Amino acid sequence: MNAIDVRDLLERPGASRAVHVDETVAGLETPLVDVPEDSPVAGDLTLESVVEGIYVHGSLRGTMRMRCARCLKEFDRPFDVSVAELYPRDATPDDDYALADDLTLDPEPMVRDAVVLEMPFSPLHDPECKGLCPICGGDRNLDECPGHEEIDPRWSALGSLVMPEIDDDEPEARAAGSQT
Repeated sequence: MNAIDVRDLLERPGASRAVHVDETVAGLETPLVDVPEDSPVAGDLTLESVVEGIYVHGSLRGTMRMRCARCLKEFDRPFDVSVAELYPRDATPDDDYALADDLTLDPEPMVRDAVVLEMPFSPLHDPECKGLCPICGGDRNLDECPGHEEIDPRWSALGSLVMPEIDDDEPEARAAGSQT
């Protein structure tokens, strides 16, 4: 994103300016969600001069491409996220954002943080998604899985155990025999 010159705002405390951003931002992604590099992030931001520096607030809009965490189906969803951050005049290492030495403001780090934090960790194309079969890989939403008897492999050894038949009257007989 292009840097925004804020010298005029810093010289006039209390002044503000509206700025429209509409640019692509590379690398907005998590393992299951991304903002395509050809899809712009647009927003209307207000830059206000405050004693500490420049206070930036507004909203950002765009489209995220997601892969369902259960079935890996790709789908798009729009996003609209609010931002409100301070770019201090005299930044310290603890500050998230800072004005450049030439008194410009780069909105890209703020945009990147806001959009990535908005990305869902485990997106679902439908809350009722049945997912993929862990045995054959068929999409259960499309009835591609014929159905399998699923046994957790950690419990499979129990299938070889032979249990003696228990007579329903046996516990009573044992209890009666122990009283004599």
